[in-house]
Amino acid sequence: MQERVSPTAYVDLVTATVGFTLTFWAWNLIAPLAGEFDKTLHMSSFAQSLLVAVPVLVGSLGRVPVGALTDRYGARLMFPLVSGLTIVPVLLLIPARDSYGALLAVGFLLGLGGTTFAIGVPLVNSWFPPHKRGLGVGVFGMGMGGVALSGYFTPRMWKQDPDLPFLVLAGALAVYVVIALLFIRDRPDRVVPTSPLTERLARAGRLRVTWELSALYAIGFGGIVAFGVYLPTYLKTWYHLSATDAGTKAAGFALVTVLFRPIGGWLSDRIHPAVVTAWALALTALFAVVQAFDPDLSPVGTTAFLLMAVGLGTTSGAVFALVAQVTPVTQVGSVTGIVGAIGGLGGFVPPLVMGAIYSAQGSYSIGFMLLSDLALAGCVYAAVRMRTVRPGEAV
Repeated sequence: MQERVSPTAYVDLVTATVGFTLTFWAWNLIAPLAGEFDKTLHMSSFAQSLLVAVPVLVGSLGRVPVGALTDRYGARLMFPLVSGLTIVPVLLLIPARDSYGALLAVGFLLGLGGTTFAIGVPLVNSWFPPHKRGLGVGVFGMGMGGVALSGYFTPRMWKQDPDLPFLVLAGALAVYVVIALLFIRDRPDRVVPTSPLTERLARAGRLRVTWELSALYAIGFGGIVAFGVYLPTYLKTWYHLSATDAGTKAAGFALVTVLFRPIGGWLSDRIHPAVVTAWALALTALFAVVQAFDPDLSPVGTTAFLLMAVGLGTTSGAVFALVAQVTPVTQVGSVTGIVGAIGGLGGFVPPLVMGAIYSAQGSYSIGFMLLSDLALAGCVYAAVRMRTVRPGEAV
């Protein structure tokens, strides 16, 4: 008889997803406002790309220690702690917005908001039984919709008052810290590792599947993050949209990835997650080629972006369903930290590459062809190698 899901699991899932959403909004605060900052700072294309990419880099690397600390201390401590600390850089954006150097420094601190993914995955993974784990982790992953919320609401609040988005988000995070302290509960029987942090990370790093999953997640989630931070700039530069229109369309892209992430997890509970990953990456590869030919935004370009969003969102859900299958329970946080870090780094590089390519060539086509090549390679690897990984195999 299959294990039933306890009510506490659902409370934890909802609370963690809300926190993930808010911290991801904070993580993506700079990207929707890069055009506004540029009006006073007059940045080059590469400088603007670097500005939006720095939080991605720090948030990605930060998932490694945060995931390992979650294995040791639990999400009940880590979620409110990290959420509360994220308030500081959110408020620091107010005095920093007129200085490029200050924005880079605050962007570095904003990376903290991107680490909560490595807190929520082991929490949800511990509460949900194997037959529900893909869906549970996929629902938690919907918190990356914070990127969509930021893309839609941040520039609109900025138009009302340049301080408003930062004050509103800081207040929301403060309220969430209280909610997290009240409602998040670690599983009572969770196994607390006693070995040092460096040893646990080293053990996770020695697992072959850690790096295989990292590579696939770098394509899926990295693509989502890359589009989340750079799509507004691309739409403004190539299709000459206003900052508000570009942010709205980027938010639509992010929303589709959010909706299809739990679908990827749900499908993975019924079909081997490697098969789901392979088909989703094939879809992404196909429509990246379509966009490389610079079609009109309506309808072909919009359709291509939305179908790429479907593929990337589904991939992200399926990959973490596979993480839940093949990772030892006591190492889920450490492995999640590494996989999440590499996935986030997959989102750090493309904005810099796209900015450099456009500066050199005056076109983004090469960037989309590179995405297609990577997605196709991931498709083949998932279909050939990852289908042979048995549940419980972690070497």
